[in-house]
Amino acid sequence: MSVQERKERERAGRERLIVATARELAEEQGWDAVTTRRLAERIEYSQPVLYSHFRGKREIIGAVALDGAAEMAVALRAASSAADGPRARVAALARAYLDYAVRNPAVYDAMFRLDGGLAFAREDTPAPLKDAFAALLETLGEVAGDGVHPGLFTETFWAALHGLATLTRAGRLPPEHTDVRVDLLVDRLAAL
Repeated sequence: MSVQERKERERAGRERLIVATARELAEEQGWDAVTTRRLAERIEYSQPVLYSHFRGKREIIGAVALDGAAEMAVALRAASSAADGPRARVAALARAYLDYAVRNPAVYDAMFRLDGGLAFAREDTPAPLKDAFAALLETLGEVAGDGVHPGLFTETFWAALHGLATLTRAGRLPPEHTDVRVDLLVDRLAAL
């Protein structure tokens, strides 16, 4: 291995450590607790080392969001592929989405609530974000219905899931009725 390859591997390792530590700190104490000073202390590097990888907290949030999108895509595909039939696939997808939001609130915030400097629904949208949407579209596109644009249907269903995740987390909707809400979404919005 060349010196350059070793340096690149070490740099990538430091970057993964920064992102993992930011995620851990955010999940423990919230995003307000994620500062370059705290991150530097936790990973035992100087703040200038952090700034050599990320220009600031916004880019760190973006990196956490990209990791989260990749994880969510895997979870959505696993859930829907394990189900049998269109209705079961859509319900499994919806539950997996909501479960991910509950289990990873800080990551979910990085993905959808905070400014991580990421472009959505554009040509320059990062691949992990496109893939997470594709994971939704793969299942939802098949139930969009005649004359309904699959992408628009997926956006609408996703918006409903996001609303359920956000309102439940904020205490506006009681969590004990989540399964009933998912069934309503599947039966009414997806008309299954």
